[in-house]
Amino acid sequence: MKTEHTPRTEAAEGTGPGRPDTPDPLTDPEGPDRGRARRLDLIAAAAGILLVTAAILIGHAIQNRNGTLRAQWPPLLASWDPHLGPGTPAALAMAVLVVAYGPPLAARLPWRGLLAAAWAGSTAWVFSMALIDGWHRGVERRLTTKHEYLRVIDRFDDIPATLRDFTNHIVIGEPGNWPAHVAGHPPGATLTFVWLDRIGLGGGAWAAVWCVVVGSSAVLAALITVRVLAGERLARRAAPFLILAPAAVWAGVSADGYFAAVAAWSVALLALAATRRVRFPAAAAVAGGLLFGWTCYLSYGLGLMAAVLLMVLVLARTARPVVPFLLGALVVPAAFTLAGFNWWTAYHLLVERYYQGAGGIRPYAYWVWANLACAVLASGLAAVAGARRSASYAPGAVRALRTGDTATRAPAQRLALLVLAALVALLAADLSGMSKAETERIWQPFLLWLLPAAALLPARTARYWLVASVVPALLINHLLWTGW
Repeated sequence: MKTEHTPRTEAAEGTGPGRPDTPDPLTDPEGPDRGRARRLDLIAAAAGILLVTAAILIGHAIQNRNGTLRAQWPPLLASWDPHLGPGTPAALAMAVLVVAYGPPLAARLPWRGLLAAAWAGSTAWVFSMALIDGWHRGVERRLTTKHEYLRVIDRFDDIPATLRDFTNHIVIGEPGNWPAHVAGHPPGATLTFVWLDRIGLGGGAWAAVWCVVVGSSAVLAALITVRVLAGERLARRAAPFLILAPAAVWAGVSADGYFAAVAAWSVALLALAATRRVRFPAAAAVAGGLLFGWTCYLSYGLGLMAAVLLMVLVLARTARPVVPFLLGALVVPAAFTLAGFNWWTAYHLLVERYYQGAGGIRPYAYWVWANLACAVLASGLAAVAGARRSASYAPGAVRALRTGDTATRAPAQRLALLVLAALVALLAADLSGMSKAETERIWQPFLLWLLPAAALLPARTARYWLVASVVPALLINHLLWTGW
């Protein structure tokens, strides 16, 4: 990626904490109405709290009455279990350090230094949250339970034969039907852990380390994407919120964190290719396509990431990378199809399997809105307020795209459109009826792209919004046992 000079600090540019009375053109397009905008941010956050409260109260009433939610502590798949663990001091220290020093450091570090710090910080945050449950229960055994991928490693001794036979074991009732997570995903998810085992990194501990370290790299992909599409200053503002993502409660340890990273790098590579910020744009586009193809064979629902990919092209105002991206995207489907695995057949069998289990019992009328309460908890109140700003910027952003306007506030509008594209993908997943509960974990690839919306909030309020997002995450991880 091409390098750029480190921008001046916000105070030097006449914005941020150093000049509280000066409007910030990046995040205050309302001008004289910026006070009203901030009140609306608080109203949006309050609405998020009310949504979560309603989901808890109504959910407990339904679950206690007939048990149809199939969740002990709705809307989360969790149970009441107040506890401390070896990760508690580390998680608290990470939260305090990032809240106190994250925003100014993000503004001043060299760009590559910021990327390194963001990856290290995100990894430390996710690991510390996982270790609140202890090493054995919170890390080592997470991916070895009866529903998980590692339970079937020995059935992949002959990979081609297993792929040809994969669809015969999806539906409940078939001989040797797959565990829930294996049946619920294309075989790329399980093959990841098969290959780790074959190179000597077998077992739950190595699988957990893989998911956390690779999954945390999604922060880098998001920062790079925001930088090339909406400018470096907004990417820097987003960094602390990406590092302290509330979704760390479920990313540690979950294969969905790994899925989120693969999808995120697909977006980042397409953004680099579309903006020609790399030496070989066509190669970046092909690599992005390869990762998107792999994404679709990690989780059936992640084809919806096409909404974010399409927005990247719209914001870059180019179709140049489309052909190499599509050529790359066809490689993985072609390989699996030639190996004997039929994605569409498997998906239709999964729908049948889904309704054989909890999916056929959980009421759509509750989960279609309670899922959004889970999204609030997993993305945080700062993302909720940022999404509110994104929606308010949308009309002007569309006009700017149509007219080619390059006004000062275009960066915020461009980021807003990227966030809204992710929100569209999330809502499509919600309305599908194939995401009833557990969305705090399953939707991590979509939720990642809501977090940069916090960069649209006034810089001088960043610490308050960080606290508002991180405190609920810490409470959830210490008061509940979150499982899947």
